[in-house]
Amino acid sequence: MNSLENLISRAESLIDKLENLMPATSLPINWKAVAWRWVMQNGKGHLQAIPHPHQIQLANIHFVDAQKAEIVRNTRQFLAGLPANNVLLTGARGTGKSSLIKALLTEYSAQNLRLIEVEKQDLIHLGEIVHLIRERPEKFMIFCDDLTFEANDASYKALKVVLDGSVANISNNVLVYATSNRKNLMPEYMADNLATKHADGEIRPSDTIEEKTALAERFGLWLSFYAFDQDEYLVIAKNWLQTFGLEFDDAAQKAALQFTHTRGARSGRVAYQFARDYAGKIGLTSQSLND
Repeated sequence: MNSLENLISRAESLIDKLENLMPATSLPINWKAVAWRWVMQNGKGHLQAIPHPHQIQLANIHFVDAQKAEIVRNTRQFLAGLPANNVLLTGARGTGKSSLIKALLTEYSAQNLRLIEVEKQDLIHLGEIVHLIRERPEKFMIFCDDLTFEANDASYKALKVVLDGSVANISNNVLVYATSNRKNLMPEYMADNLATKHADGEIRPSDTIEEKTALAERFGLWLSFYAFDQDEYLVIAKNWLQTFGLEFDDAAQKAALQFTHTRGARSGRVAYQFARDYAGKIGLTSQSLND
């Protein structure tokens, strides 16, 4: 029995190796979709349509009015065929950075805006992605969420090429919209600031340090987001709860504040999670009473 299992295991391993050696086959792209994610299978990448993208309304994103106005303006320029910038949204977690980008798709998909979600480790395929969409009539946001890099990360170089607009990769129908919890997208270390440290005999190590920390500067538009105070958190919680058809009464407000104690933070994300949790509890109680 063990011999048979060993033979089957070896056969499956051989099949996997043969599949990786076979020439790549291009999967058809569903261009009727409004959003895709780049998916890798057996070492080959393709655009996988997202059938039900997260529908977020711009009106439901609060206390980031200045940031919202800037990214909306930039996106409208992009859709109008006017010059527009790649955008980096940085700052506190859960303050609406990713939600704002998703809301742009909700707002402007009817005007040919499209979104392609690319994970950090797949940014090395950006050139391939741009090639696929270069001749398309739509306008594409390449969405990179929670972006950070380590030293010598190949994805860093791929993104740098697209942001710099090299001859091989520039395309007028593509912008990169990225979020990060840190403004410097690559980590800095105390050792980087030691004037006497010369890695591998490099004469000007400060140039390397500058290169490591300057990726953010290649985004033409920077938007910073900050943590919410208690009053702002409660307003956002009220807004989300109302989208579930419930009033934000005294009991709901007390529950919203208690919910932050379990999470150790006040943010738009926590407010949304509270609203879902509270609305679910109320709905379950109502069902039990009716049974």
